[in-house]
Amino acid sequence: MRKSLWCSYTVLLLLSCTGVAQTSLPMTWEQVRQRFEQNNPTLLAGKLNIDESKAQEITAYLRPNPSATFSVDQINPFAGGPIHSTGGDLLTTAFFTYLHERQHKRELRLESAQKGTQIAVSTQADLERTLIFALRSAFVSTLQAKAVLQLAKDNLAYYDHVLDISSKRFKAGDIAQIDLDRLELVRVQYESDLQTAEVNLRTSKITLLTLLNDRAPVEQFDVSGPFDFSEQLPSRDEFRKIALDNRPDLRAAIQSVDKAETDHKLAVANGSTDPTLGFDVGRNPPIDQYIGFSVGIPLRIFDRNQGEKLRTQLDITRNERLRDAAEALVFSDVDSGYATLDSTVILLKPYKAKYLQQSVRVRDTIFFSYQHGGASLLDFLNAESDYRAVQLNYVNLVGSYLTAAAQLNLAVGREVIQ
Repeated sequence: MRKSLWCSYTVLLLLSCTGVAQTSLPMTWEQVRQRFEQNNPTLLAGKLNIDESKAQEITAYLRPNPSATFSVDQINPFAGGPIHSTGGDLLTTAFFTYLHERQHKRELRLESAQKGTQIAVSTQADLERTLIFALRSAFVSTLQAKAVLQLAKDNLAYYDHVLDISSKRFKAGDIAQIDLDRLELVRVQYESDLQTAEVNLRTSKITLLTLLNDRAPVEQFDVSGPFDFSEQLPSRDEFRKIALDNRPDLRAAIQSVDKAETDHKLAVANGSTDPTLGFDVGRNPPIDQYIGFSVGIPLRIFDRNQGEKLRTQLDITRNERLRDAAEALVFSDVDSGYATLDSTVILLKPYKAKYLQQSVRVRDTIFFSYQHGGASLLDFLNAESDYRAVQLNYVNLVGSYLTAAAQLNLAVGREVIQ
C-alpha cells in the first residue's frame, strides 16, 4: 500500500514538473536582451577582438632583447705543427650588445596599441548596437504577430457567432439558403487569416530564438511587452545631440583620427637612428684579461622611412574625411528615423481617437440592422470587411511605430524610446 502511494506521488510530481516546463512565463524585453548578451555567438566572438587588442599592447611595449656572442680563437687543430696552441694561448671573448631605442619609440608603440584597443571597444559597441536593433525588430515582430493572431481569433469567434444566429434565422425561414451559403463561404477568409497569423508568429519566434542562440521548442517560448505607441516625441535636435554623444561608429571614427596622428609620430620616431651599445670581455695571451666598450651608429645616408612618414601623414587626412562622413551619416540616420516615426504617430492618432471605435460601431449597427431586415447581406459583409481592415491596419501601424522607434534608437546609439 505504501509503495503504491509513493509511486502515485512520484508520477504526480513528474507531471507537475512537466507542466511547469511547458508553461514557462513569457520573457520581457529586458530578459530577452540579457539572454542575448549572454548567448549570442556573434556578440561573444566580437568581444574577443578587444582581448586580442589588449594582448597587442603587451607586445608593443616590449624592450629589445640584448645579444650575446661567445668566441674562442687561435685554435691549432694540428698537434705538433709549427704553430701549436696550448690551452693558455686561446683567445676567448664574450661580447654583449643592446639596441637603445630613441625618440620614445616604445611609448609611442604602446600609445598606438592602446588607441587601437579603444577603437576595438567602440567597434564592439557598434556591433552590439546593430545586433540589438535586429533583436528589437524580431521582438516587435513577435509582439505584432501575437496581436494579429489574437485579432484573427476574435474575428473568427465573432463570425462564428454571426453564422450561428444566421443558421437559426434560416431554420426559422427568415433568410434564404443563398444568403446562408454566402456567409459560410466568407468564413474561409477568417480561417485563412488565422492560419497565416499562426505561421507568422511561429516564424518570428524562430528568428528571435536564433538571435538568442536558444534551442528551446517554439511552443515553450513566448514574449510579452507593451504593444502601444506614445503620442509625445522629443524634438529632433534632442535626438541629434544624443546621437553625437553616443554613436559608437562616430566615436570610433574620431578615435581613428587620434590613432593616425600617433602612428605618424611613431613613423617619424622610427626614422631616427638607434645606437647599439656593446660591452665585451676576453682573455688575450699576451694580456691576461681585458674589457672593452663599443657604440654602433647607423649612417643615415638614405632616409628609408620617408615613405612611411608620408603614408601616415596621408592616413590622418583620410581618417578625418571618414570622421566627417560618419558625422553626416549620424544626422542622416536621425533625421530619416525621426521622420518615419513622426509620420507613423500622425497616422496612429486618428485610429486611436476615432476609427477603431467607429469601425466597431458601424459593424454592430449594420449587423443589428441586418438581423432585423433593415440592411442587406452585402451591407453587412462590407461593414465586416471594413472593421477587419481598420483593426488590422491599426495593429500593423503600431508594429511599424515600434520598428521605427527601434530604428531611431539605432540611429541615436542607445534606447531613448522604449
